[in-house]
This record gives sequence, structure tokens and C-alpha cells, in this order.
Amino acid sequence: MPLVLYGHPFSSYTQKVLIALYENAVPFEFRSLDPETPQHAPEWLRRWPLRKFPLLVDGERNVVETSIIIEYLQLTHPGPVRLLPADPLAALGVRFLDRFFDLHVMDPVQHAVAGALTGDAVKREDAVAGARVRLERAYAWLDGELAGRMWAAGDDFSLADCAAAPALFYADWTHPIGADHVQVGAYRARLLSRPSFARAVDEARRYRHYFPLGAPAGD
Repeated sequence: MPLVLYGHPFSSYTQKVLIALYENAVPFEFRSLDPETPQHAPEWLRRWPLRKFPLLVDGERNVVETSIIIEYLQLTHPGPVRLLPADPLAALGVRFLDRFFDLHVMDPVQHAVAGALTGDAVKREDAVAGARVRLERAYAWLDGELAGRMWAAGDDFSLADCAAAPALFYADWTHPIGADHVQVGAYRARLLSRPSFARAVDEARRYRHYFPLGAPAGD
């Protein structure tokens, strides 16, 4: 039985898992949680009533939380791209960067989006202003960290890059990566050229009108 992934193509966290699946060409069935496909929601909610996605289903096993899903895939469906190093200390560094991108890049983006979705102009501006401060701080730290690196943790594409790709993609839409953060801008461009992420971006292209802060013409 193939793996089943419940999620939405425009969701950053769904994309994070899609990248891992595409990197190793793992066969799976995608079930979009979208008004166009309401038939998928009942089974998703039965398996994970906390109403969060993505959800990976492997037989009767339900796997949630993106970082855990990707580690599970490496353990049970390994491929040529090892997304966590075998060395425990190197793996710890990758896990740290994974958390950095989720908590310090994607989280402020989500706060800005949530503020915009209220429809209240004051709440929107407050949320976006707060996100800008946090993102600028994250960009500054990351710019120094990326110096001399091809990917987030070094020469090898990893779990950290699966997290970074959608996080920086939407972060730049929320608060553009400035010219003073050369390393971050170049890294985002490398992520966009990675076939696994390029595929995820293309599959979500038709949903860009969902982004309440306005999607740029580029990317």
C-alpha cells in the first residue's frame, strides 16, 4: 500500500514534506484538503482530530509533525538523499537549523498572515510590523551562518533545507530579503532551483491568490 499524504499544496508545512518525498522519489498518494476535494477531510479528521496537516499515513500508522514525518521517511523509506546525517552531532546541527526555520522564519510569517486574515487594518499592520522585526533579525543571523555553505548545514541537502525552502519563500513575500543579506538571498535562489522545491512551487502556483499579503509577480 502506498503512503498517503494529507495536506494542501500551498501550505508551507505540506511543501516541507513534499520536498523530502520528491528528493528520494518516494511513491505516495496526495490527498488535498481543499474545498474542491471535500471527500478527503473525514478520514483525515478521523486519523488526526487535532485538525493539523500534513498527516502521513503508512498503513495503519499515522505520522504527524513535519520534522518527525521526514525523519520517519528516512527510517522507513530511505533513498539516495540522506536528509539527516549519520553522525549524531552533525544530525543535531541539522535539527537545530530545522527548528530555526520553523520557529524564527515561518512562525513570524504565519503571524503576519493571521493578522491580515482578520480583515482588521490595525491588526494587519501590527502583525506585519512584528513579523518584519523578527524576520530582519533572523535574516541577519542567517546571513552570517550561511557564509561558505552551499546548503543550510553544509555541502549536503538536508532536513534543514526542507524547512528553509518554503519558510524563506513566503518570508520574502512578507518582508523582502534586502540587498544587505546577500547570503540569504542567494540561498533562497538555490532552493528555488532545486527540482524538488521547484516542483512543489509549481504545483501550488494556482493558489497564490490565497496569500492575504499579496503574492509578488516573481518566483
